[in-house]
Amino acid sequence: MNTVAPIDRTTAETYATWFRALSDPTRIQVLNLLAVTGRPMTVGEITAALPIGQSTVSHHLKTLTETRFVLVEPVGTANLYRVNERCLTCFPSAADAVMGRQAPRIDDTDCEASR
Repeated sequence: MNTVAPIDRTTAETYATWFRALSDPTRIQVLNLLAVTGRPMTVGEITAALPIGQSTVSHHLKTLTETRFVLVEPVGTANLYRVNERCLTCFPSAADAVMGRQAPRIDDTDCEASR
């Protein structure tokens, strides 16, 4: 009989942070917009593309940047937001994490949730 080791606590906490960040439909919309657009966008561009207000977009971008799903780059007086491609390769599917399938390692600092 094989001994099964549960996911370690640190990894479980990181995954939970990622899942919480993606648990809001608006954050999914923002992340999807950035991904399908394929280029950095300002808050104004995101607001113009989605039926939500600027302060709501800013709030959700803050969460997405804290988990490093989205990266921010200051340019002049504006900030440009883009998908963190490296982080997305680390993100396990919910089924993989829950079902104990081999999940990507999360030791890359570009993928770790902020603490």
